[in-house]
Amino acid sequence: HRLFDASKKSDSNPLTEILKCPTKVVLLRNMVGAGKVDEDLKVKTKEEREKYLKVGKTVRIFLEFERVKSAIQAVIDSNGRYFGGQVANACFYNLEKFRVLDLAEQV
Repeated sequence: HRLFDASKKSDSNPLTEILKCPTKVVLLRNMVGAGKVDEDLKVKTKEEREKYLKVGKTVRIFLEFERVKSAIQAVIDSNGRYFGGQVANACFYNLEKFRVLDLAEQV
């Protein structure tokens, strides 16, 4: 019996799917609970994103990086990480939608 099927590895790894269509914009989800957004969160988020070089701007927990490579590294490092007692998840967000502040959830 085979316990591991290498052909199904990418299907079972959600990060692999996320990394298929990278952009310069990262959406961080589940970082804080409702009512927990404050100035301290803004500072912590800024410190965290600056690990990946200069970032254009932060809107909510949307991060726009200058380079896709930096955004990819941020997604890899942020997914599954505990932040404020919650497991954060990160994905890429459409750059054009972000730039016009169309921040509705993507399908």
